[in-house]
Amino acid sequence: MADAALAGVKVLDFTHYIAGPYCTKLLADFGADVIKVERPDGGDPSRRLGPFPGDVPHPEKSGLFLVLNTNKKSLTLDLKTEAGRRIAWQLLGWADVVVEAFRPGALERLGLGYETVHKARPVLVYTSISNFGQHGPYRDYLSSEIIAYGMGGEMYSTGLDSREPLKLGGTVSLFQGGAVAAMATLGALFGAGLQGNGQQVDISLMEVLLGDQDRRMPALVAYQYCGETTRRSSMDLTDFPIGIYPCKDGYFEVMGGLERFKTIVAMLGDPEWLRDPKWHTPAAQRDPELKLEFEAHFIPWCLERTKAELWELAQRHRVLSAPVNTVADVVEDPVFNERGAFLEVQHPVAGRVKMPSRPIVMGETPWKLRSPAPTLGQHNEEVLCGMLGYSKEELVLLRQRGAI
Repeated sequence: MADAALAGVKVLDFTHYIAGPYCTKLLADFGADVIKVERPDGGDPSRRLGPFPGDVPHPEKSGLFLVLNTNKKSLTLDLKTEAGRRIAWQLLGWADVVVEAFRPGALERLGLGYETVHKARPVLVYTSISNFGQHGPYRDYLSSEIIAYGMGGEMYSTGLDSREPLKLGGTVSLFQGGAVAAMATLGALFGAGLQGNGQQVDISLMEVLLGDQDRRMPALVAYQYCGETTRRSSMDLTDFPIGIYPCKDGYFEVMGGLERFKTIVAMLGDPEWLRDPKWHTPAAQRDPELKLEFEAHFIPWCLERTKAELWELAQRHRVLSAPVNTVADVVEDPVFNERGAFLEVQHPVAGRVKMPSRPIVMGETPWKLRSPAPTLGQHNEEVLCGMLGYSKEELVLLRQRGAI
């Protein structure tokens, strides 16, 4: 088996929360050597975000942090101290890539901004992740997941038609921003290898959403050609069966209306009651009375079967469908586990934790767990003494001065 795809790539990680750490996680998980720089007074704030085992907060047991920081080394460093900045410059001499997620201008004020670093290390790739980018009138504005989704996602089209727009759950856009940042970083690294010159990669989380096609493309085309603004779809759909239905052990989703209705008939076993021509006229799928009559048969039929049984029947008859899984269903799914979508990690403080493994399968240079997420400052001695040549006595002085 070949070495990991990014073996030999050295990354200095000045990121926190979600987008930046996900970027550097992808690099680390495929072989890059990543040193994560954290503040001495608590480290990455995601250490204080859940979920936590038993809902008991602990800085070394955050599920979010554990997932986002596999295969990294943790170095505590206070960049506001002269000693901290000196160490940062030594690490810049080691790195091929810097990824940072400070507010625009923050590292410049510390003497670690792109222009200064580029003069000293012209081949270095310098990726900056921020809310609105490094330049422009919005660059200093604060943002959050819901703000970004409202400004640049398609929040106007989500929610009930008669109510205000609603944000979809989760922090998907931040993970998406991290994935885009990783891709762009690798592109710049490839270019630096070919051209001998590094560059700054400016990732605006807002612009990642602006370029996203999730529900946006039909809306943009409709506005461009027809002047129509996207409306929120009513959940009371006439087509049937379409939506989420109860079953024996939970819920099951079916998309079987309109032209797909014939596959539903087959899935139900071509019952006598569905042979009536009234079900198969062009207007049938828009008749609310027929929908009620159909569901009076369909719902009891679903309630007699489990999600697994319904999905097996649906797949056999090519019905577009899926079980509505709980988190436990997903984590325990035998197919996902057989493919290696999850793995168990032994962490020195959190214990044994099951978590997602990799989003990509590479046949010859596969993903590999080399180490769990680090404890805060776990690699201070390894990095400072082993890599940079500090003595243990100097390490103690740096700690006493608050530099690490």
